[in-house]
Amino acid sequence: MLYDVTLRITYSYEAETLPGRQRLCVVPASLPGVQRCVESTLTVSPAPDERDGFTDFWGNRVDDFAFRSRCTTLEYRLQARVERTADGVAPEPSTPIGEIAETVARATRLDPGSPHHFAHASPRVPLDDGMRDYARALVGPNMTTAAAVLAIGRALHADITFDADATHVHTRATEAFAQRRGVCQDFTHVMIACLRGIGVPAGYVSGYLRTNPRPGQPRLAGADAMHAWVRAWCGPECGWLEYDPTNATIASDDHIVVAYGRDYSDVAPVRGVLKTAGAQLGEHAVDVVPVEAPAAGVAARRR
Repeated sequence: MLYDVTLRITYSYEAETLPGRQRLCVVPASLPGVQRCVESTLTVSPAPDERDGFTDFWGNRVDDFAFRSRCTTLEYRLQARVERTADGVAPEPSTPIGEIAETVARATRLDPGSPHHFAHASPRVPLDDGMRDYARALVGPNMTTAAAVLAIGRALHADITFDADATHVHTRATEAFAQRRGVCQDFTHVMIACLRGIGVPAGYVSGYLRTNPRPGQPRLAGADAMHAWVRAWCGPECGWLEYDPTNATIASDDHIVVAYGRDYSDVAPVRGVLKTAGAQLGEHAVDVVPVEAPAAGVAARRR
């Protein structure tokens, strides 16, 4: 599937800003055999005094901006065309769940795709007895790791209520799990904690999701936001399985990958500092439009 992606991030400040620097991680990734970023343009208004870019440890593109001039409004705008070919099918064969911890221990790789980086607590995902026990209760001794990932993801989708007002960007997985409410970031962090708790390496995927309006409702340009889902390592033969617990589905050609990390702190779309005083307001708007005609009957998705 071919998509045109538009992202607009706007910050409005009550007082003029002073010099600062910001880093963005918003450009869709190119992943051999899965996704290709055909072209992308990231513009900034007002123009930054310095602009640079680099690839981080995880292989993600990061754009770096320095500002020395004052402003009261700052806008980032991304326009990209992306080809996505993922089929939404769980890869096989998958390591038995009872052997996954030992299989991870035997892995010798330490590159960014090594399961060792995703097997332990990370800044936004502590290891927690409650989430570990929740996951253990869902996993049978004869399950494959891929089957366990799907079982946990489906259970969380059923047990957690999507509520955009219940959490914020700094909410930890333990808090979201305790109240059983949250948004895609919370679903993802909780599922990562559940999987790591039973020995399955799991990480965070930041990206965009194609959505359609509900029947009878008009499609609103810019009404969406960035999305998040989980990637879980299911053994050396199977590799990584991506699952979206917010929507109870394996990631497919509707899911456009931006970045991979251990949790949100590795892949936040905007990081950095601008000195200012008074109140500030941030707005994010995303539009994902199929270049080809969309298939009929695609259900509305939650973020």
